[in-house]
Amino acid sequence: MAEGQQRSQPDSSEDIPPATQNFIIPKKEIHTVPDMGKWKRSQAYADYIGFILTLNEGVKGKKLSFEYRVSEAIEKLVALLNTLDRWIDETPPVDQPSRFGNKAYRTWYAKLDEEAENLVATVVPTHLAAAVPEVAVYLKESVGNSTRIDYGTGHEAAFAAFLCCLCKIGVLRVDDQIAIVFKVFNRYLEVMRKLQKTYRMEPAGSQGVWGLDDFQFLPFIWGSSQLIDHPCLEPRHFVDEKAVNECHKDYMFLECVLFITEMKTGPFAEHSNQLWNISAVPSWSKVNQGLIRMYKAEHLPDPEEVGPFSQQKFMEWGFPDGAVVGNLLANAGNTGSSPGPGRSHMPQSN
Repeated sequence: MAEGQQRSQPDSSEDIPPATQNFIIPKKEIHTVPDMGKWKRSQAYADYIGFILTLNEGVKGKKLSFEYRVSEAIEKLVALLNTLDRWIDETPPVDQPSRFGNKAYRTWYAKLDEEAENLVATVVPTHLAAAVPEVAVYLKESVGNSTRIDYGTGHEAAFAAFLCCLCKIGVLRVDDQIAIVFKVFNRYLEVMRKLQKTYRMEPAGSQGVWGLDDFQFLPFIWGSSQLIDHPCLEPRHFVDEKAVNECHKDYMFLECVLFITEMKTGPFAEHSNQLWNISAVPSWSKVNQGLIRMYKAEHLPDPEEVGPFSQQKFMEWGFPDGAVVGNLLANAGNTGSSPGPGRSHMPQSN
């Protein structure tokens, strides 16, 4: 077992009362700018933001090697991602005239489309089997678009929504917070980067040089939270190649920067101007708060970014066991703060 992980006792997931909700196959309801008003006012939006902020607080000041609980559900999610990784190896790129968008990705995606429900069923307890078709939609939306062969932050958001849904039905619990980011989401990033490199996927909805990153956003938020109050590393150091090479295995933010420098050529200030500007911010706390504001202002109001959200019943549900009190945005605030004393956006452990 890797450093910093503790294997938990087998989960007593069968002790969780069966869900009383009616499950349905989601359909997209966010198509145009006017639809965004409905989205921004919905409990789904509040819950999603609250989920992101709860995890942001959970990883604050912690290295990836921090000792954390690894539940059975977490291990099953990692196994699911390992399967997706293996399928990449089994589906090599094909020879084609175009340099980008290798069509072998469509073969890989077709496998996921066919097996998604079976994969999710390995994570969800049998008494919640009715939820599988609905949860599986978010998983399929989280790996890119098979028509355009592209990937972007909207697909990343779909994976976060997938994890949020697992919290809503009680598969993931409050003491899984750190493992959700450090073990599951970090493994997801590894698989997505392998997809992007293997099939030369185009960035979806990229803002080019003026965007934070072509493919990801959440690891910059959570990664900057990791670095808050770091005794040595300051924001100015992430443009230092030596600092990145020495510390990237401990911090998601630096791992993202390393991947950018591997994929792009030329001066950092030219190909990643937005990140370059962030390096001038005086503290990681301010970086973290600014990134959260940017995510809300530039990504979640965009129909293309939130397209994977179905705006159906799943994301409208509350969390089980009374874990959520009132509106999550009111609890969490608008600046990236924690949910508040004694409050969590995730169900409690039994």
